[in-house]
Amino acid sequence: MNIAYLIIGLSCIWCFSEIVLAIVKQSRVKSNRDIDKSSFRILWFVIVVSVTTGVLLGLRKSGFIGGLGPWISIVGIVFIIIGMVIRWIAVFTLKKYFTVDIAVQKGQHICTDGIYKYIRHPGYLGSILSFIGLGLSFSNWISVMVIIFPIGIAFYYRINVEEKALSDAFKSEYDSYRARSKMLIPFIF
Repeated sequence: MNIAYLIIGLSCIWCFSEIVLAIVKQSRVKSNRDIDKSSFRILWFVIVVSVTTGVLLGLRKSGFIGGLGPWISIVGIVFIIIGMVIRWIAVFTLKKYFTVDIAVQKGQHICTDGIYKYIRHPGYLGSILSFIGLGLSFSNWISVMVIIFPIGIAFYYRINVEEKALSDAFKSEYDSYRARSKMLIPFIF
């Protein structure tokens, strides 16, 4: 099987799953729209521009990683899969409280079970790992940088908006959770 077809197929499944999430898991409360601070729109805009540019650059010869290229592509595919699994674990753990826009819902509580025991934003970690994987799958350093850096900055903005919203909503309970967990990487960051 050609590795390019695997990358394309996996990317289509990943993209389709994110579109379904964007449609199905939006907050239904209009007052929550101010909390999001347009981070959902900003993130999607940055993703579309960065991925499109990264894919186009990834198909060019300049920036191509020689010798290790096929192995780096395989590592990229593994990152995409691991990222998707982590993201969906986060979605299924939060159940009805998972939304694609930042929102605090009535009856919501701070989830500290499962993967959330170790990191506060596993859904974002999963997405970031998948984007790293996408960049690596082209075996092209330029593609990796064009995809990862802008998207990383957009996710960092969004995480800060979400941290503020959760801290405002849950006060000391969230501050206590933040003190005993990491943002994205267990035991590190």
